[in-house]
Amino acid sequence: MSLPPEALEDLRNELKRQLKRLERSMAVTDEAARPVELDQQSVGRLSRMDSLQNQHMSQNLQERERVRYGAIKAALERMDRGEYGVCTECGGIIDPGRLFVVPEAEHCPDCV
Repeated sequence: MSLPPEALEDLRNELKRQLKRLERSMAVTDEAARPVELDQQSVGRLSRMDSLQNQHMSQNLQERERVRYGAIKAALERMDRGEYGVCTECGGIIDPGRLFVVPEAEHCPDCV
């Protein structure tokens, strides 16, 4: 069961929209994940701990964003090759309902 061309185009537009939003978010996260200056004179111990914790959370978010960015780019590439909606593990068809919820999905539920 393949997707109708209109549905495929809707999914392509959604992936592109999510990619642009993610790129904007990544720019902010990159700024927040910069190394923390630990100036002993101007910042107290708790403030330094808060800064380090915030940096660590930003780095975790940064990694999740990179993974999602790669997944979206890969989905768009599969669309270009005509392989979108096919499980990359078993070769089965990914349910269109799943693609509308997670458009970057590359596996069917059995292979997740």
